[in-house]
Amino acid sequence: MRKKSEFTIMERALQTIDGFGPMCQKLKQQTILGGRSQSTLDNYLRRIALVCQEFKRLPEDISEDEINEYLTGLAQMPKSPSRSSFKHAVYGLRYYFRHIGQNKRAIGLPSMKKEAKLPAIFNRSELRQLFKAPTLLMHRIVLTLIYSAGLRSQEAINLKLPAIDFERKTIHIRQSKYKKDRIVPLSDYIAIGLRKYISAEHPHIWLFNGKEPDGRYSVKGLSWILRENLKKTDIRKDVSLHSLQHSYATHLLEDGVNIVTIKELLGHAHINTTMIYLHVARQARQPIDALSIVA
Repeated sequence: MRKKSEFTIMERALQTIDGFGPMCQKLKQQTILGGRSQSTLDNYLRRIALVCQEFKRLPEDISEDEINEYLTGLAQMPKSPSRSSFKHAVYGLRYYFRHIGQNKRAIGLPSMKKEAKLPAIFNRSELRQLFKAPTLLMHRIVLTLIYSAGLRSQEAINLKLPAIDFERKTIHIRQSKYKKDRIVPLSDYIAIGLRKYISAEHPHIWLFNGKEPDGRYSVKGLSWILRENLKKTDIRKDVSLHSLQHSYATHLLEDGVNIVTIKELLGHAHINTTMIYLHVARQARQPIDALSIVA
């Protein structure tokens, strides 16, 4: 028998909070019907579970004053990355109240100001370092593929073997963000590496096999690959897997590719999302450099 400390947040809430189980089931059904992300729901449910355990009851039975005091306590904690505890508690509660028809309570929760942060970008020298770092072929292939095709990590692990068309030199990304398909170019360099990888590793169904229940590699596994190989370089930027996609878009823009084309390659729903790369791309030659002034 496991000790109390060994139970997960969700397990403790299911055991101790009346009505938590049926509530979770209802939210899951609504999430599936609405076509929303399961991972997003899981994050929200964990935060809702923490709130429920704090007050020993469901959110609709917690007063607004109690919730505000709870959120204030989270907001005053030492800053964590993206103030994640506070932010996800607000998002989770807002999601919950909307789904039980209490829109007024959802609207009454604190608004979340978006931090005006520009994405971290690898320069080309850093990418060369990173791509030379892996000793395992699979690690090198997955990192270079994510960059070369501008993939999100979820898109990379969802790739099946037929998605790679070596003859047409394309990659078919199915039902990604916004539930859209898109086709992106397959570079000649990556095609050579992929053929070598497939011949050596014999992946089955998924391009990258792993220990997930359905046989896929995991996003956590991809993050580990990046983290471990960064240690072998002198790159000290605060980068993540998503930085590879940001770098792909930025480098395309710097090479003169039209921003509308970049929007379609990335699968963005709105051009405003893509416009952020205008702020991080290396712009035209500085006017003072044309004066040829020697310091």
